Amino acid sequence: MTAEAAHQEILGQVRANFDAFLADRKPGQPWLYYFGPTTTHRTWIKGSGKKHWGIEPDDLKGKMPPTLPDVPEVREDAADYLGECQAVDACVGVLMKRLEETGELERTVVVISGDHGYPGVPDGKCNLYSLGTSVALVVRWPGGTPGRIVDDFVCLPDLAPTFMELAGVKPPHGVTARSLVPLLTSGRQGQIDLARTWVITGRERHVAAAREDHLPYPMRALHTADFLFVRNFAPDRWPMGAPYAAEGRTGTLVVQQLEENTFYAFPDMDASPTKAWVVLHRDDAAWKGHYSRAFAKRPSEELYDLRKDRYQTQNLADDPAYAEQRARLAADLDVKLRAVNDPRVCADPVPFEHSPYTDLPEKKIQKSKKP
Repeated sequence: MTAEAAHQEILGQVRANFDAFLADRKPGQPWLYYFGPTTTHRTWIKGSGKKHWGIEPDDLKGKMPPTLPDVPEVREDAADYLGECQAVDACVGVLMKRLEETGELERTVVVISGDHGYPGVPDGKCNLYSLGTSVALVVRWPGGTPGRIVDDFVCLPDLAPTFMELAGVKPPHGVTARSLVPLLTSGRQGQIDLARTWVITGRERHVAAAREDHLPYPMRALHTADFLFVRNFAPDRWPMGAPYAAEGRTGTLVVQQLEENTFYAFPDMDASPTKAWVVLHRDDAAWKGHYSRAFAKRPSEELYDLRKDRYQTQNLADDPAYAEQRARLAADLDVKLRAVNDPRVCADPVPFEHSPYTDLPEKKIQKSKKP
């Protein structure tokens, strides 16, 4: 099948699905259509970025984030990921065209986003670094000012009260996220809401069996325009999960397992060619730093100066020159977590360490230490 034929087959499925949805509407009935493609979710086919989308891996040479080895295997993996992103973009184009053709475009709010960052790579999905948490958020508001760029910090939970406001529904008690409607209707660019200068991200668990006794890897992070502060509540645990079978082994079988079987080793990083390459080059002097960065145990605190270190490669938490910033951000994060009764700082014992958050018997769960 040619690339063009493959494109048309996928886009035809998207078009037919949306048309069937629209055909089922009642006259004048409000509607919500959720398009959730798994295209950019692992796994995808090696070489597909070049074959189907004309993305040449070597064109990425010298353009890779410093946390990713700039080698042919990883560049090909990145090109394939960008191809999957192109596929999503093409699907959105089909939906937008159908909205216009059916006369619905000017009465429909369109929101495009993702649920996590780049999967299957160091610093990506399941981390609280920017590569793991920053996702696109594009909104088309009927009658709005096109091309605006808003700098306010927002988080995906903000979409829930946004949609509720559009539907005329009051958010229930306990919802701490805030509607984006004021930002969408302001007509201005830059920083609009002066209170939206930070956002908090968090993680407890991804793959249940990633660590012994199904324990989570609890993290919280405070993101501001200038700094990223990360609190690792259990630094004695493996952040990406236990090494399992990978350490001390090489060979074709190991490569295939690391590329295709997420549960083989470090299960909180999706299987991928990049993961395989980093693990299998862990003893190479030029690359062992990438391995440690991705998989080694981490300190209880991490601090990054985003003004100088866009990709968060240098932890400044123990740097005396940043002691004031570290203390301020640590205290600010704690205050904000306690304000919403985050169980990680407000509960003893922490419920996430025990059933029903794990399927192991209660007696087998190790009790966590308070941070």
